[in-house]
Amino acid sequence: MSDFEPFYDVSRSYEDNYEQGPFGAFAEALKDGNGADAAGTTSEGASASFLGQPVNLPFGIPAGPLLNSRFTTAAFRMGFDLATYKTVRSRAWGCSPFPNVLAVHPKAADGSLTPGSAELDEGVLADTNYETPISISNSFGVPSQSPDVWQPDMRAAIEAAGPGQVLVPSFQGSRVEGMSEEEYIADHATTARLVKETGAKLMVMNTSCPNEGHNRLLCHNPLLVGRITEAVKQEIGDIPLMVKLAYIPSDDALELMVRSTVGHGTVQGFSTINTISAKLVDANGNQALPGAGRDRSGVCGNAIRGAGLDMVARLAAIREKLGLDFAINGVGGVVSPADYQAYRDAGADSVMSATGAMWDAELAHKIKASR
Repeated sequence: MSDFEPFYDVSRSYEDNYEQGPFGAFAEALKDGNGADAAGTTSEGASASFLGQPVNLPFGIPAGPLLNSRFTTAAFRMGFDLATYKTVRSRAWGCSPFPNVLAVHPKAADGSLTPGSAELDEGVLADTNYETPISISNSFGVPSQSPDVWQPDMRAAIEAAGPGQVLVPSFQGSRVEGMSEEEYIADHATTARLVKETGAKLMVMNTSCPNEGHNRLLCHNPLLVGRITEAVKQEIGDIPLMVKLAYIPSDDALELMVRSTVGHGTVQGFSTINTISAKLVDANGNQALPGAGRDRSGVCGNAIRGAGLDMVARLAAIREKLGLDFAINGVGGVVSPADYQAYRDAGADSVMSATGAMWDAELAHKIKASR
């Protein structure tokens, strides 16, 4: 794949990507004038919607690879009608050391990883042999610029959306040493207010990264998520709020999440899944990513599609069971038009692709052409 250049260059640091990216076809899209991609404005005539906002096709890119307004603007021009601005914080936050992305090679013939399987703890091969359908490590640590940098840039990103396109800001709270739970909750609310100040029409709160400590996810504490979303909603008012979830194996825990948020009127949707955590090893069985605390990494791409579809179907069943109205955004392993349709069939109201889109800048066009 040496002749292909993903729009996020995995051979460069996060900082270099932020300053110099995007690359490949996305870079070319920024040279093609100021208008939105034509295919992006005609596919469905903005007949679909995302959290109440009209969109041409409810398909786009989730939080992760779109680092700033240049990336999101390029995504819009390439026909991705939903572009998620990479998760921001109330303060500047550093990135994990380079490298952050490696190719991941599960043992299964179809390249899939199964939540809870022994393979995740025994070790999954990771190297620089990038092959499609692609699966990669996601080891960044949720970096963020300071608000004085990301707020004006997010405003520019929002304004760059074309007809039937929506900029989706992603945010999260930041837990620092010595912080009380109440202070942690308040930091989420503060960050949501900072996002609101940019003119955001909706937002996604990330609860699916290790923001509770090493390999501890906020979404595994539904009651705390409920308290946080109440505080956030007090800050943002009627602006729709979606919560990003990791894979939650227990139906009871997933239902408790829904009851603690949607059931209290604080959340209007869920986006799922983010990644599957796995121990990554090189060909000799040694830790693949350098540095303390990096023996495990989130894996995304083709390997997690089955888990993502499972979460969407279970959320859809809970939605029907409880008679609640909330949106479901399906994420994980979408690398083809068939994968988009599979998520819609499973109950997703919208679909996003991160890794698949990184390796196929034409993915939105292909999905629109297949309809």
